[in-house]
Amino acid sequence: MSEESVLVKHVATTARGNRRFKGVIFDADGTLIDSEVPGMDVLHEQACAAGLSLSREEAHRRFRGGKMAEIVAWIAAQLPHRSAAFETDFTHRVRQRQAERFRQALLPMPGAVELLSRLSIPFCIATNGPREKIELTLSLTGLRGFFGERIFCAYDKGYFKPDPRLFLHAAAEMGVDPGDCAVVEDSLPGIEAGLRAGMPVFSLHGSEGLPPGSAGRVTCILGLSDLIPVLCGDASDGE
Repeated sequence: MSEESVLVKHVATTARGNRRFKGVIFDADGTLIDSEVPGMDVLHEQACAAGLSLSREEAHRRFRGGKMAEIVAWIAAQLPHRSAAFETDFTHRVRQRQAERFRQALLPMPGAVELLSRLSIPFCIATNGPREKIELTLSLTGLRGFFGERIFCAYDKGYFKPDPRLFLHAAAEMGVDPGDCAVVEDSLPGIEAGLRAGMPVFSLHGSEGLPPGSAGRVTCILGLSDLIPVLCGDASDGE
């Protein structure tokens, strides 16, 4: 049996050992929408154009899942000769370039449509991104119709991951207790927010860099299709 098959079987077996989930909170970028890489690439390109010396790999590692204001503040701090309006102008430019990049080619993450189509329990999105971004990317990928009003943005609520309050608010709006609500994430700030909210977390990020004490509380998955037997109530033995 391949390593991938073993992992999928482990995910399904782990889920059967727990009580059934009653709700799901999804991140958006890099979780449901394949926007994390192009979005981070634009951020890296604009940072370099502003005079920052930073590799693409370091930019993705440092910025992924972060709050834009904090990212831009960090970039500004590395540029002693920046203009007084640098942070405002830079943020506007990045958002504009990201929207242009997304409109060129943007897809849902593999397995997203099938998983969302088969879910029978409440689910929502909780994202650190602004509403105009998530509305654009969901529309471009054909996922907008799955969510109705169940989209919770940190900019609207004032709670940014790793603060757990965005997830706690989302669970309350769905009428689901935190311990019965699964979180699906791809970034370390999101994973930490889920753990701090007391929610079981499924991670597309992998095991590297996970918060201390997260063993047994974070289940790493290879893709969204792995969650179909876990969240849709049709787990099999995987043989």
